[in-house]
Amino acid sequence: MKAIWGIDLGGTKIEGVVLESRQNPIVLSRIRIPTEREKGYEHILNQIQLLLSKLSAETGLKPEKLGICTPGTLDPITGRMKNCNTTCLNDQALDKDLIGKLGIPVILMNDANCFAMAEAQMGIVPDIMPEAKIVFGVIMGTGLGGGIVVNGQVLNGRQGIGGEWGHMFLDESGGPCYCGMRGCVETVISGPFLEKYYSSFSGITRSLPEIIDRHQNASDEAATNTVERLLHFFGKGIAQVINVLDPDVIVLGGGLGNIDLLYTQGVEEVKKHVFNLRLDTIFLKPKLGDSAGVFGAALLE
Repeated sequence: MKAIWGIDLGGTKIEGVVLESRQNPIVLSRIRIPTEREKGYEHILNQIQLLLSKLSAETGLKPEKLGICTPGTLDPITGRMKNCNTTCLNDQALDKDLIGKLGIPVILMNDANCFAMAEAQMGIVPDIMPEAKIVFGVIMGTGLGGGIVVNGQVLNGRQGIGGEWGHMFLDESGGPCYCGMRGCVETVISGPFLEKYYSSFSGITRSLPEIIDRHQNASDEAATNTVERLLHFFGKGIAQVINVLDPDVIVLGGGLGNIDLLYTQGVEEVKKHVFNLRLDTIFLKPKLGDSAGVFGAALLE
């Protein structure tokens, strides 16, 4: 059994892990170093190389290949990065440049796909439903994304946008999205847009956790309107994913995934829009927390 290596390339930190094997994913080494993205693209490549050398020094092993969780997507057609919030990565041939620098095969996958892979392979899914064949991993927070795992493999798609449910059309009331479209799921039920919606009713700025608390205390009509909007459109949005993929399991990650109402009233809303007489899809909270990205990267092949 061979050790597997993964890196989570974030905006502020780069984290690397070496796992004993795919069959026995025990952590042999786990190290974080700063990304220092303000120093540019070449510096990030050097930081990845530095991190690998630290992992090698700690384990006495050398990587045969490397999986990397990225903040954007490698376009399968152009071979260049896109949609990265670490903007110096955009339009770069990141995998080829790293292969040239490191001398080993490199596999890139975006953070939502790595999240889905990790939870499907070594997270909550094996604990609750090990027989699951199709897993949809959702990230709901400042933005909305998703990843699809089928029979243990990421379904990335021809354009590298498989699972990007955050930019499906949901409702015109969401208004313009940064992507250039209008009414995307992200503009309706992401954290910042829900907070904006609340503020438009109340004239007061509050965080989403405060809004949820005020709704549950029945002390704030604007908070209740905001939570009802979330639950209603969560149901409509997720139901469309279910109607297309019919996953065994949906794992709800990101900050909004901690909202207990999504697993009760939210699921009831989903039932209203699924093309079936019942809803058999299992909704789960994630298990791995911020480890999902780096573990998912190590599991890529």
